[in-house]
Amino acid sequence: MNSYPDIFSISSQKEFEKIALKVFRHHYDNNKVYQDFCSFLKKDKTTVKSIEEIPFLPIQFFKSHEILSSQNQIQETFTSSGTTSLLSSSPTPPKEGLYSQKINKSNEVIRSKHYVTDITLYEQSFRKAFSQFYGNIEDYVVLALLPSYLERDGSSLIYMVNDLIEGSNHPESGFYLNNYDELIHKLIELDSSGQNVLLIGVTYALLDLVEKQSFQLKNTIVMETGGMKGKRKEMIREELHAVLCDGFGVPTIHSEYGMTELLSQAYSLGNGIFECPPWMSILIRDTEDALSYVDYGKTGGINVIDLANINSCSFIATQDLGKKYPNHSFEVLGRFDASDIRGCNLMVV
Repeated sequence: MNSYPDIFSISSQKEFEKIALKVFRHHYDNNKVYQDFCSFLKKDKTTVKSIEEIPFLPIQFFKSHEILSSQNQIQETFTSSGTTSLLSSSPTPPKEGLYSQKINKSNEVIRSKHYVTDITLYEQSFRKAFSQFYGNIEDYVVLALLPSYLERDGSSLIYMVNDLIEGSNHPESGFYLNNYDELIHKLIELDSSGQNVLLIGVTYALLDLVEKQSFQLKNTIVMETGGMKGKRKEMIREELHAVLCDGFGVPTIHSEYGMTELLSQAYSLGNGIFECPPWMSILIRDTEDALSYVDYGKTGGINVIDLANINSCSFIATQDLGKKYPNHSFEVLGRFDASDIRGCNLMVV
């Protein structure tokens, strides 16, 4: 694709679908891994006429293959925090080939890698999405409590938040690692002064913070990015948000839904209900049949269309479980159990 379709000016579902099909054909022609995957499913670019017919690449491919739809030089490589292989303890090794995930016999961490050939697409995506949901970044002081992300290289979240911190043009904006006392003092001071604050933090660190100090915040948005990162026992969203609402003294907890393999994010302004920017969409696949979809309100696997991923892959089958509603909002309910690959993993044949 010599020039990008204008994904950031999409204003209707019809326009979204038209561009999505154009991007699908671009991937088919320029991404050998994706084309092979489509061929494995007996899908051809000439026969795919709707979004529902587009093959969604299992997200695990970002761990085992180079996912690129561009010949341009790689500008950034984003990496995941890493998890051990889903198949590392499988008693029967899968067959070798494109659709088999390599056995991780030593149980070492396997990281997803997202190769980005045009970082401006990522910057446009998160800047425009933030503006759509929250307004002008300069209206906020951005306080980031993201220790597990700061302690490693290649985090797309750190890249985004650093850009938001710089875009705020506020000397008080910044990152906090383990200096909780300093953050507590700054947060109380700013909120009490009437300053709008965005506190964005990894879940376990926000819980650590409210265990050290109770707040009654009036001018602060608290946004959790999800994940205990092995630091704490996982909690259901209702329980987690109740604890955080009580600890911060706020009526709702906001959330960001993003991942290494995406260049776009969905946001929840409360109650765990997420909305996408116009160039991103969610489909819910059947857990028993990964090539079919369930009705609104039914639980299934989350498939993501992220048109900002035009140079990698815009059609990704995640390992998250969720529900979608008629107004196109969605919930994230959890993740597939590692032993249940029926609906989320087409790599084992």
